Amino acid sequence: MTDLPRRLLAEFVGTAALVTVVVGSGIAAAQLTGDAALRLLANSTATVLGLGVLILVFGPVSGAHFNPVVSVADWLAGRRAGTGPTARDTLAYAVAQTAGAVAGAVTANVMFDLDPVQVSGHDRVGAGHLVGEVVATAGLIVVVFALARSGRAALSASAVAAYIGAAYWFTSSTSFANPAVTVGRVFSDTFAGIAPASVPGFVAAQIAGAAAGLALVTFLYPRVGARAAADAVVPHAETR
Repeated sequence: MTDLPRRLLAEFVGTAALVTVVVGSGIAAAQLTGDAALRLLANSTATVLGLGVLILVFGPVSGAHFNPVVSVADWLAGRRAGTGPTARDTLAYAVAQTAGAVAGAVTANVMFDLDPVQVSGHDRVGAGHLVGEVVATAGLIVVVFALARSGRAALSASAVAAYIGAAYWFTSSTSFANPAVTVGRVFSDTFAGIAPASVPGFVAAQIAGAAAGLALVTFLYPRVGARAAADAVVPHAETR
């Protein structure tokens, strides 16, 4: 098993890079055009490409979770089979992911000559947004664990990135689907930001969505081998 400090560094850097891509592309899009659809297209395209690459780069080290609900789901799914991260490692992953997300937002702000630390005023909470987050997060968990449990985890980089890109457009919330990224995006008052008051509702919806997604995967794929259960996002034999 790869030692925990290496895995935590991978999760920190990977999540920071992901949020830098999300926030940075949002800032660039807002500077280049006033058309909301073009802004979202630019933002989602950059996220799809960046996320796919980051999963390929960091997957062999940490599993490339970049998301506390994925880490918790991996822990819950692996408890019966004795695979997946421990509770301690799961908590450590969540801390590293959240810290990385904040660092990523600050980095994006600095790159575009904005104040390094900002607080977003972009209120997003509404019933539709919360339902969107439930749907987006449930779908993400289903994609990740359905591929892992069916022995197709090698496809996760492209499949997860494609799903997130699609969910930018078919969900009302533009698919945050990630508590760490949600917290990180508070710290940039830009196109991709989210106001602090909107965070609790988003995180609660993400947790609910993750629970629903994991329940669906457990029903659809009830039999899982130890190796498949361990592959949370991409094959990472070096980490187990």
